[in-house]
Amino acid sequence: MTRQPAPVSVFSRRGATAATLLGVALVAGCAVQPRQPPAGQAVRPVIGFPNAPAAATPLPAAPLPPPSAAGSPPAGAPYTPAVALRFPDPPVAHATPGLRAGRYSSPAEVRGAFRELAATAAATPGGPTVRMLALGPSQRGETIDALILLRGPATDAASVLAANRPTVLLIGQQHGDEPAPAEALLALSRELAQGSLKGLLDRINVIIVPRANPDGSAAALSATANGTDLARDHLALATPEAQALAQLARDYRPLVVADFGEYSPLVPWQTRFNGIGRFDVLVQQASPANQPEFLARAAEEWFRRPVVAALKAQKLSSEWVHTASSDPREPAVSMGGTSADTSRNVNGLKNSVSLQVQSRGVGLDRLHIQRRVHSLVVAGGSILRSTAGKASELVQLRSYVDREVSAQACRGESVVEAATTPVQYDLTLLNAQTGAERTLSVDWNSALALRKVKVRPRPCGYLLQPSATLVVQKLRLLGVSVQRLSQPASAVPLEQYREHAPTTDRRPENRGRPADALAPPPLDIDLVSGPAEVPANSYYVPLAQPRGNLVLAALEPDSPDSFYNRRIVTALPMVSRVVADPGFKLEPIP
Repeated sequence: MTRQPAPVSVFSRRGATAATLLGVALVAGCAVQPRQPPAGQAVRPVIGFPNAPAAATPLPAAPLPPPSAAGSPPAGAPYTPAVALRFPDPPVAHATPGLRAGRYSSPAEVRGAFRELAATAAATPGGPTVRMLALGPSQRGETIDALILLRGPATDAASVLAANRPTVLLIGQQHGDEPAPAEALLALSRELAQGSLKGLLDRINVIIVPRANPDGSAAALSATANGTDLARDHLALATPEAQALAQLARDYRPLVVADFGEYSPLVPWQTRFNGIGRFDVLVQQASPANQPEFLARAAEEWFRRPVVAALKAQKLSSEWVHTASSDPREPAVSMGGTSADTSRNVNGLKNSVSLQVQSRGVGLDRLHIQRRVHSLVVAGGSILRSTAGKASELVQLRSYVDREVSAQACRGESVVEAATTPVQYDLTLLNAQTGAERTLSVDWNSALALRKVKVRPRPCGYLLQPSATLVVQKLRLLGVSVQRLSQPASAVPLEQYREHAPTTDRRPENRGRPADALAPPPLDIDLVSGPAEVPANSYYVPLAQPRGNLVLAALEPDSPDSFYNRRIVTALPMVSRVVADPGFKLEPIP
């Protein structure tokens, strides 16, 4: 098969690899090792919570459900037994509370499993610290649960940061109809607390959010309760679920973030290509405009490649994250792109190594569920092992990238809009009737080499009008530093935005964009330069800070996912570019 070259950076400027930067070799990820089952249980080794509570009563020990590979697909799904047999069950079985009972784990069972792990850890001398975190309520009042695992007595953010160890954040089920990630993250939490991954906590901290969208999960629907696509709400932060994840990332500053989901092997591959999705796992690192080069290289060399190797060692297949439209008028297959509203890309702009990992599963109900869970456990184990193996190098890399981004203020260029690069690519699917592999040459939008569509000189920072309190609130939740002018300023050299009046305002609502929605139409904007009077209590957002690239994505109005496009900035005069050191007298915001 034709493969693209390994990704370098977005808009590469240097030839050095991340390994050259830090002078270390790559490490490959390793899978969780199977253990022997208790007598009388299934032939396959079982990894799980044998005594975890179900709701308010203990779940009795029970044999695992029979292997699912030859089971029946959902009613009406054109999915033949020949295709199903291409995906046999793995050599181990993951016994989460739900999977042991032939279903998915309930919220009560997730909390029960977490409480069991925390209680066991507390009663084990010399063991890791395991504690639950309540991130906040969902739109329907369901608690968004998390588990933190580390070495050391304190789990508050200040103490964790002071220890100077990399923190890994694993997020599951942003889409409620993608259940395998929650089960996989439950399995990983047990392996970290009590099993084969426990030793990694000597070098790293781990935070696990198994079900980021509990309302969608309860209804088996992709979106949140108000119809927002949580997976695309990580810049606008329109939902309490996205706000909870943003606050968690702001407080604990994870160095590695992985978003676990599932993809559909059925739609649109059957209608477009008469095929079925072939790959057990799709995996891709962040690819937004303005991402620091060395961060992109580290994500590829130290993380994605080891994940692929770990999956291959377990006889699991992988490919880049990709999707296609059901509309034949849009012929290309597209990799995960440049949008600055996804967890993968927003966390990349926060200078974290950020990956998206998807198992095959949407539309399959419980078919192949053990294989789907196992593939995510293998990928997650690889990410955790890679972080532990590169712990000191990752801390150095974050420090270097933070300084590099801060130093770019007032100089160089910023990419306002970027696009993927069209190439030809050999993509393997399965014949929908026979299950045989079919390799097709497809039009492929590659995110490995982005094209600059619109660039501007990088300003020193941005001025916000005193009325821009919602803008400030969201920026601070994203971890951006914002200050306030303590007194008026005169003759400040500014650039202000001017839009050539559109006939209609086609900007989307202030909420996450639906997964199948097109990007907003491009804005025709230019800059008007000149000195201006700035009132007291205006806000200043400097670009001389580590999250300066995230500020660009939010505040440049014609950036496709900007606050202006999401109606958080309600009018262009609310934001101005500061193009020289302003010498403002600033005060912190309480």
